[in-house]
Order: sequence, then C-alpha cells, then structure tokens
Amino acid sequence: MEWIPFFLICLGVISGMFLFRKKTIPDTGVPFEKSGKISVIIPARNEEKNLPALLESLRKQTLMPDEIIVVDDHSVDRTVEVAARYSAKVFSLSDLPEGWTGKTWAVWNGYLRSAGDILVFLDADVRLKPEALRLLIGERNRRGGVISVVPYHVTEKFYERLAMIPNILGVFAFTSPFEEKNVNKGLYGSCIVATRADYEKIGGHESIKSQMLDDLNLGARFQKAGIAVTNYIGKGLVAFRMYPNGWKSELEGFAKGAVLSPSQLSPGTLALIVLWFIGMILSQSWFFIIHTSFFYPLFIGFLLYVVHILYLNQFIGCFGLINPLLPFLSVLFFLMILLV
Repeated sequence: MEWIPFFLICLGVISGMFLFRKKTIPDTGVPFEKSGKISVIIPARNEEKNLPALLESLRKQTLMPDEIIVVDDHSVDRTVEVAARYSAKVFSLSDLPEGWTGKTWAVWNGYLRSAGDILVFLDADVRLKPEALRLLIGERNRRGGVISVVPYHVTEKFYERLAMIPNILGVFAFTSPFEEKNVNKGLYGSCIVATRADYEKIGGHESIKSQMLDDLNLGARFQKAGIAVTNYIGKGLVAFRMYPNGWKSELEGFAKGAVLSPSQLSPGTLALIVLWFIGMILSQSWFFIIHTSFFYPLFIGFLLYVVHILYLNQFIGCFGLINPLLPFLSVLFFLMILLV
C-alpha cells in the first residue's frame, strides 16, 4: 500500500522521459553552398536592452545574413537608435489595423520589406552562437519544410527561475513523439526558419493575423499545406533571456498561451504531461507525512524527480538548484499563470 504512490511517481518520471527528446540541431560536418539571400526579421518593441546582444551575435555569424530588418513597434525607448547603430535596416510600423495582433503585424511588415529567399524570424531576446545561422539553415535545407527552435532559457534573477515548470511543460509539448503526426503541430515563435516560397504559399502571418497564438497557428498552416514542421531545442546554439523587467511581465507573458495552447496538443502528449505533473506534485508530499509509513517511498520518489528535473534543466534552461530541490515554488507560479 505504501509503495503505490511511489509507483505513480515512477510512472510520472517515465512519462517525462518519453516526452522529452534531446533534439538539438546537429552539426553534420557537411558544408553547404549558400543559395539565395538570407533575411533576418526581428520585431521589436522597447527592446533597447535586448537588441545589442542579439545584433552583436548576428555580427559574429560564420554564415552572415544578407540583411537584418528590425521592425520598431512604437517603441518609446532607444530601440531605433540601438538597431541603427548596428547597421540594421530599421523602420517603424504604422498604427495597428483592425483584425491584426501586434506581433503578426510587425512580422508581416518585416517580410514585406525583405528580399531574402530564406527568412529567419527572431525575437529580440534571442542570442545566437557564431555557428547558429549556418547550422539552422543547413538543417532546414537538409530536412526541408520549416523549422523552429525552443531557445535555452538563460536566467539571472530568482523570479525568472520560477518559470522552470512552465518551461519544462512547454518543451514536452514541442519534443513529444506524439506531435510528429499532429496536423496542428505548432512552431516556436522565438526562432523560425522558412523559405520565402513556403511562407508565401501559406499566406504568411497575414493568414493568422488575428490569432493570439501566432506561432502555433502558423505551424498548423504549414502542416495543412503539406509543408513539414520540425521543432528542436536550442541548447548550445540558441538561447534567450525572457522577461527581465519583472515578475509581473513574466506572469502575463506566460499566461497568454498557457490556457489556449493545450487545445492544439495531441491527446497522447496531453495525457503524459498530466501524468508527469501529477507524479511531480505527489513527490512533494513527503514533507507532510514524515512520521508515517509512506515517508520513505515518497522521499525516494522525491529524489527521483529531483534527479529527473536536474537532467531536463541541462537542456531546457538555467533554473538554479533551489527550484529543482523545491519545485513547489515553480508549481505555485504555474498555478498563478493559469489563474491570470
């Protein structure tokens, strides 16, 4: 009887192991000849602090883009000045037309002003290793279709690390084997690489202009057009630091997709995510039953989850030691996201 919770915890860990795939962009070592122009498109609103790191990393690429376009979305800081200092092409958006969301309007206008045969869409908080563009475009050429990358989450402040559980669940959704044949499989909007021809075939961001989950719905559009969608994790190649301006912005940012995005997951992915989450919650209960016969099985299960989470964090993000040891802190943050 005492070991039943332990077996449920083990089932949760096994579910996580099945969902997570160490799917990084491979370096095959096979050189490829650049064919056509490369356009990098960056939507930016009040990104004066983030842009220097991204634009500096683009300067150091082993495969240089032909143009870098920064779309200024009514910034009130020095976004335009910073972008111009790095010789990016900068233009400011007109007022948001009816029926569009802010990001889709920004990215669409960046596309309209681009000349590239390969389009690389990057969020302003992304940072690239020097070989990133070469490997990203090489992998897109090898696999075909469109690819996206879930960046490795770099954190500096404690509140940023509370996003550990939402990050883990999000990566599960993108690496789950059940999503391979999901017609609604989404993309991760922070880093997307597509050919201009494929992007135009689906009508680009204009085709999803009113959708809040623009990246997920864009992926579904590609899939339904017969264009393969492949997602990767960015460990060692693509990273970002999300919401450095306070916990409120972090909470609001995660809340945008937390309720709607599960509706696009396959039933298998959703079921295993639920099992993983239940097992993780159950593993935290050891502290409340120290003087009972359930203590040892649950404490062993707790240690099992700690090791499991530490392993996942090697590839997902830097969340320190406190959160893996006391994951209920991140669980509380996740529950707050659902309530916002």
